[in-house]
Amino acid sequence: MRLRHIYILSGLAMMTTACSDFLDKKPLSDNVDEGFFTAENQLEPYCNAKYDFLPDHGTGTGTFGYFLTDNNSDNQANVTPNDNFIPQRIQVPASGSYGNFSAIRDCNRFLTQTAQNLENGTLTNSTNVQQYIGEMYFFRAYIYFNFLKSYGDFPIITEVLTDGDYVANVEANKRKPRNEVARFILDDLDMAIEKLQPKSNNITNHRINRETALLFKSRVALYEASWEKYHSGTARVPGGPGWPGGTFSGNLETEINFFLTEAMEAAKTVADAVDLESDYAGLFNKTDYSSQNEILLWRMYSADAKVQNQVVGATHGYNISTDSEGNMAVRSHGSNTGYTRSLVESFIMTDGLPWYASELYQGDTSLDKVVADRDKRLVTSMISPGDKIVTDGNGDVMFQYPAFTSTGSIYLTTTGYIPRKGWIDNDVAINSPFPLGLPIFRAAEAYLNYIEADCMLDGNLDPNSDVYWKALRKRAGVDTDYMKTVNATDLSKEIDLAKYSGTETVSALMYNIRRERRCEFIAEGLRKDDLYRWRALDMMKNYHVEGMNYWAEMASAYEKVDNTFNPVPKEQSTYLRPYWNNAAVNEFGGYNFEVANYLSPLSYDVFRLSTPEEGGDVSTSVVYQNPGWPVEAGGFAIK
Repeated sequence: MRLRHIYILSGLAMMTTACSDFLDKKPLSDNVDEGFFTAENQLEPYCNAKYDFLPDHGTGTGTFGYFLTDNNSDNQANVTPNDNFIPQRIQVPASGSYGNFSAIRDCNRFLTQTAQNLENGTLTNSTNVQQYIGEMYFFRAYIYFNFLKSYGDFPIITEVLTDGDYVANVEANKRKPRNEVARFILDDLDMAIEKLQPKSNNITNHRINRETALLFKSRVALYEASWEKYHSGTARVPGGPGWPGGTFSGNLETEINFFLTEAMEAAKTVADAVDLESDYAGLFNKTDYSSQNEILLWRMYSADAKVQNQVVGATHGYNISTDSEGNMAVRSHGSNTGYTRSLVESFIMTDGLPWYASELYQGDTSLDKVVADRDKRLVTSMISPGDKIVTDGNGDVMFQYPAFTSTGSIYLTTTGYIPRKGWIDNDVAINSPFPLGLPIFRAAEAYLNYIEADCMLDGNLDPNSDVYWKALRKRAGVDTDYMKTVNATDLSKEIDLAKYSGTETVSALMYNIRRERRCEFIAEGLRKDDLYRWRALDMMKNYHVEGMNYWAEMASAYEKVDNTFNPVPKEQSTYLRPYWNNAAVNEFGGYNFEVANYLSPLSYDVFRLSTPEEGGDVSTSVVYQNPGWPVEAGGFAIK
């Protein structure tokens, strides 16, 4: 896909490649001599390459592919089950854990040499020079945060290491406690915030701006605070029982409070400065977001791109089937995915009550009933009967049913709940090619980050949280009295895993904050990170992913138009279970999460290249493996 602006380049975030010598690996972009970084026009392209690390729609399928990223969570279900949720499927890789460390070296070289050149006068200081330096601090923080989420404790390296200096590289490879890594990331973001231009100062929202860095700072700080709080008492936090990092001299409670405070301060700066847009659906169906203040950073795609994004990336085709009585049934396919029952049931009714407490709830035996009187964020994010699929020679073709079987290259929906994020309205057919822009950071996250951190800090909400939460609910079209929802919440009737942290249920207030986050970010790829930092997967035991209510009413329609569909037997569940006949899932009676998967295992080459003597035994490595994992390549989580 070709992009309109050269500095917004296509690429999936954090693609991992194998490196044989990761810390002293010469980066691919490191083709500069000592006289480089002496002019603005040399700094800009070096920064531009780092935009590849940010999210992209995806290429090759023409779909709104970024909105399929929640397939790695309990929000969406792909055709293939997720290995993270099946015991003994994830293995220790032979190599590749530090596959992006060359990008860290890129950042370090840029920052070191620009500082030196500014000091010796070979680089003239300017607003643009400071902007590019700020961008590089941001990207180093962004890359480090991905390492922190994957591995926790991690080396902190700010210098350009000398190639071939084995001893220095081994020393640099020693892992630092994750709280120190998180503090380092926040320091980098503080430098970025100091140097970046605000969004309003003629800096387009294609380039990193100050507000984006502030928002990202709140994300990092909240992630670390919640990880340290909810994973305390495990080997996954510094000083916890069995922590492989040795002696921890810090105070975990002090660290948690520090990160919560940082999260709130950064989030408040953004939330107070940026109002929410009134139209939720309009945040995802534009080609140009320049006029939308809530969108802090976004990607623009060219109108003449060879592969365009579709208005709704989840639909790739449709069937018009005729039953024995001559009635037509228009059935739309999905993109090998579908929303889960768990996600759909999280959305409250317009009266502010959960479905089980509201008189407005009509049931879930049809898609019409599911979306009736529901939170707008669900209504505008899921295909419903009456949505226009396409306009052909016979006129408008309107959606009636989801399709589960197909031939050729048509992709399936797995649950019956088909995503449609990015759809404009019935004046534009769902499958129409359209160069949709992609929001990457939006201010609503600042609202939610503040609310959650506020509740974590003392269990209550301050007046700022009250304002922010009511603003989110107002846009969602539900009663703004969030305490009405809290008081009506019966956690025993909620099937959302986020009601847990570890094996304990959280308060109804905290659960509803998590609910709000889940609903606001439907199909935006944040759910897995949330589940991990909340430690919400300990209770994923014999867990069955479910979709729409099939056997109560829908089955009779499908029996007339499709006799090849093989749904879960109704004696097992009235709701669709996309993995009901999957051998790997059935072996364990459903999804069963191994807690070792909260942190990824370091690959074997990390240990092989970190022995005190080059070529030494890996048992002498200065690096330790993550809890629950062996060192040997190919090894599974330790039972």
